[in-house]
Amino acid sequence: MGSRRTNRWLWQWRSNPLRRRDDIIEAWIVLAVWMVISVGGVLVGLITARVTDEMLAGQRSARYPVEAVLLTTVPRIPSAVGGVSDLGRAEVSWTAADGSIHTGKTLIDAGRQSGSKVVVWVDSRGELTAEPASATEAAVEAGVLGTAAALAVVARRRLDRRRISQWDREWEPIGPRWGHRQADPSPEHG
Repeated sequence: MGSRRTNRWLWQWRSNPLRRRDDIIEAWIVLAVWMVISVGGVLVGLITARVTDEMLAGQRSARYPVEAVLLTTVPRIPSAVGGVSDLGRAEVSWTAADGSIHTGKTLIDAGRQSGSKVVVWVDSRGELTAEPASATEAAVEAGVLGTAAALAVVARRRLDRRRISQWDREWEPIGPRWGHRQADPSPEHG
């Protein structure tokens, strides 16, 4: 099937006495649409990757590690799948840049004892936050999201082409009847 479609498409480009002017125009339009989709997909992917990378870089610059004291022991809890949970929620206390003391709950490695020193991440307001993605993790995430966005553009185009082909097939038996009106037999229109 794909070979037949390719041959039909290539036929529009060959020099052929049966080729009509409309065939040439259609071939150029199809080529232009595919170029727009290809370039558009790449651009969408690059823009998505860049925005993601900038967002994650902003998180890295706005978050910083501080030393905190563990206020509760983090027990090792057996997990449902038979192992032991690696993290547990515990209360910690830390001193902010302005000297004020804060407390909050965060995920800590299981098995840590109360009074242990741990590193937690805080944002510019001094609130607990998740550790930002490293530069490598950010690059991978940006690449994955960019690729996914580019593939989504191409997939959408393929779905649209498939939908239009299906509409064409469904319209074939109805279209000829739709365009012909039957004469009105009433005497008023005679």
